[in-house]
Amino acid sequence: MLYVITGPTASGKTARAVHLAKTIGAEIISADSRQLYRGMDLGTGKDLEEYGDVPYHLIDICEAGYKYNLFEYLRDYQDVFEEIDRRGKPVVLCGGTGLYVESVLKGIQLPPVPRNEELRAQLSGKTLDELAHILSHYKTLRNNSDIDTKQRALRALEIAVYYHERPHLKALTEPHPLSGYVLVGVDIDRDTRRERITQRLKARLDAGMVDEVRRLIDAGVPADDLIYYGLEYKYITQHVIGQLTRDEMFTQLEIAIHQFAKRQMTWFRGMERRGFHIHWLPWDMPADEFTQAVLALPPAGQ
Repeated sequence: MLYVITGPTASGKTARAVHLAKTIGAEIISADSRQLYRGMDLGTGKDLEEYGDVPYHLIDICEAGYKYNLFEYLRDYQDVFEEIDRRGKPVVLCGGTGLYVESVLKGIQLPPVPRNEELRAQLSGKTLDELAHILSHYKTLRNNSDIDTKQRALRALEIAVYYHERPHLKALTEPHPLSGYVLVGVDIDRDTRRERITQRLKARLDAGMVDEVRRLIDAGVPADDLIYYGLEYKYITQHVIGQLTRDEMFTQLEIAIHQFAKRQMTWFRGMERRGFHIHWLPWDMPADEFTQAVLALPPAGQ
């Protein structure tokens, strides 16, 4: 059985997923595109202490600086899910990366896309806007997650061109939707979400988030690679290397996280338009009530 707990940043997804998992004896698979990286702890909000004795997966599985992609996530998710399922335990998929959540539920499989050095050389002098314009000829840009940095835009173009040149692969990427899962969104009003984002940002900065970025850079992770990850790592890295003052970093980062949460909600609303029934439950619902409400929901397709 698969339970999915998703929602925007700062909505309290992890605590909800952990309580559910403890109640039903489940294991948690992360659906967060940045908690994959070792050493990127405060900036990604891993909050590992919340898990207690609940087993979790797809957290801390690769080195900071690596460019993990959707193909790898779907491959690794399937491997972990099947291993847990063989042991007869339910799975809780928890995270706010809508692309990961939706791709899992669609049953999408992707062939690996290698680097195209020739294409990258041809595009190396293009601006981010120019890359976005070229990418728009290959795919509809539902949000700007593919084009928030040049590196991401180049990778997105690399993938788009690969599939364009190999139309026979299209059948492999067609959805094979799952059934029998429960999809829950943690519902939090905009004002409360914004307040919690600001409070959490201040707390993580006080806890040493700037020092975390310095340690990563000192360990040899290039600044550009950290900037690639966006949000905390983008703006704090720019502060650490002297491009932003601390006040400028805080202000710009706070705005960026609010915008990110808004984009997450846009993605989830898009999922609903694309046929997914997200059962939204209040973020401040008592934990026992939240879990019992989840367990009472009908599985998709039944």
